[in-house]
Amino acid sequence: MTEKIPVGTEYRRTFSFTQEDVIGFANLTGDHNPIHLDAEYAAQTKFLKPIIHGHLSSSVFTKFLGMDKPGGPGSVYMKQVTEYLRPMFVNTEYEVYFKVVSVNEAKHIAEIATEIYNKETGKVTIRGIGTLWNDQNY
Repeated sequence: MTEKIPVGTEYRRTFSFTQEDVIGFANLTGDHNPIHLDAEYAAQTKFLKPIIHGHLSSSVFTKFLGMDKPGGPGSVYMKQVTEYLRPMFVNTEYEVYFKVVSVNEAKHIAEIATEIYNKETGKVTIRGIGTLWNDQNY
């Protein structure tokens, strides 16, 4: 018997990105905007240094939800609503936070609050809500 994941369950994971990750993402997507790749260019912006692509930053949601609880292998990521609140930078430690906010047991669907925090400042960089299907956990 599989253990069901109740509403209110929380999960946290720590992660960071390297400049090589950013370059790889730029090559994969074709987004070579200098704000992500050129330190001299970025120094002239309000960020003062290159920022990570927004979708690379939020890709940690699918990484953890696809491989760990509250999702995991066999889960299907159905939807993600995301707000990008603050820039994220390479070689900086972040924490991704998930909270199960609702479960429809009949349809095996859960809504998961998704947030990323800068571990140094404690400020939220990204927040949103994801919808997952998993016939084993919900």
